Amino acid sequence: MPKILIVDDSPAHRYNLQKIVEEGGHHALTAESGEQALEIASDENPELILMDIVMPGMSGYQAKRNLGRKESTRHIPVIFVSAKSSDADRAWGLRQGVKEYVTKPVNPHQLLTAISAAMAA
Repeated sequence: MPKILIVDDSPAHRYNLQKIVEEGGHHALTAESGEQALEIASDENPELILMDIVMPGMSGYQAKRNLGRKESTRHIPVIFVSAKSSDADRAWGLRQGVKEYVTKPVNPHQLLTAISAAMAA
């Protein structure tokens, strides 16, 4: 069962994403900050990371850059899951090297399709 790390500072959003991921047949790991995500990614080596952008402390952008700097985590695909929904936000997010950019509120079918595509790439 593929491991997917969910990173979001909101307990409600983490729960919602975890439910979608697990119903999609994946094992969910969770982190509430970018800093915690880096630790879990190094320790658990998930197949994919779903990451919020706006979080206290380290943002999703910063966490993505840090993941890319480490040999042990640079291969892990990341999907941004954010309430930031403008075209500019999406374009900037994709420029960070993420596989997909999904906006909140999350459509479960859209998210699971993005997960499958990112893991197949």
